[in-house]
Amino acid sequence: MSSVKNILLYLGWALLWAGVQTVVIYQAGFAVELAWKDASLSSGLVVSSGYVMSLALRFYRPGGRQVVYLMGWSLGVAMISLVLWDTGMEYLLGAQKEYLAFVDKTFFVRLAFAWLMILFIVLQNWLWFYARGKQEAEERKTATEKLAREAELFNLRQQLQPHFLFNSLNSISALVKTQPDQAKKMVQQLSDFLRGTLRKDDQTMVPLADELQHLQIYLEIEKVRFGHRLQTQVDYQEESLKGTLPYLLLQPIVENAIKFGLYDTIDDILIKITATMQDSMLVISTLNPFDSALLQHKQGTGFGLDSVRRRLYLLYARTDLLSTHQQDNVFITTVKIPQKS
Repeated sequence: MSSVKNILLYLGWALLWAGVQTVVIYQAGFAVELAWKDASLSSGLVVSSGYVMSLALRFYRPGGRQVVYLMGWSLGVAMISLVLWDTGMEYLLGAQKEYLAFVDKTFFVRLAFAWLMILFIVLQNWLWFYARGKQEAEERKTATEKLAREAELFNLRQQLQPHFLFNSLNSISALVKTQPDQAKKMVQQLSDFLRGTLRKDDQTMVPLADELQHLQIYLEIEKVRFGHRLQTQVDYQEESLKGTLPYLLLQPIVENAIKFGLYDTIDDILIKITATMQDSMLVISTLNPFDSALLQHKQGTGFGLDSVRRRLYLLYARTDLLSTHQQDNVFITTVKIPQKS
């Protein structure tokens, strides 16, 4: 609550209760003017005391097990306000002994009421500050987790790019002397690929159409490296092109498929990529041939799929979005991307 709204709320509360108290005292047989002076002074002191204590809570807030302290503080403040009220009434009433006797008679009732009113104000503010503190703590925790998640995602991206870049540079180095035209072509394609990566560096999600276009540049680079041995096929449903996915997600998957499909054979291979929409999910499968005997001797599936799995978890908090399985002599990697409705 802003300070202005807070003050207006307390003033409205003081006026309301002063009016109620005036009616009660008037019905006890005293003049309206006298009742209003009494009610205004006592209500003003009680509400002002509660407001002062609420200001103190901005700087010191007892924990949940220390609420008893608030009860003691509010009782002490109520006694101080009642002493001030009694002194003020004697000054305002002068020699009106009948009303002074009424004041003395109702002192402890007023004390109990003042204590309860101040305690109510204090507890109300304490609960509000406590709830706001919890909310701010949750917001800080969420912001910290988001920053940590974004930092890890950035780190994964930074690891992926050199991983691919080193392989490409090694291939360019091998082609410079034997096939300079191919080396030149590969340098240009690599430049286009990296330029596209930099343009999308601040984008978390991209349409599948853009991702496939970027992936095609990567595949052209790989085809320069492996020549006719590497064949690719991309099939997709038209509606899937509008689906979104984390940018540069497919490149490490396809790189993994090329590694396990091509590196241990001298035959031509076909890497097949399919994209469909299934139950508000963008489903992309990458298929590559493999030799099961050779695969058993390789350690894991490499950094690529691990990074994809980690990115998907950081973005969607799910561990079931990337799966792999074998069917005959085909290794299939399937990734599912939830789509916003």
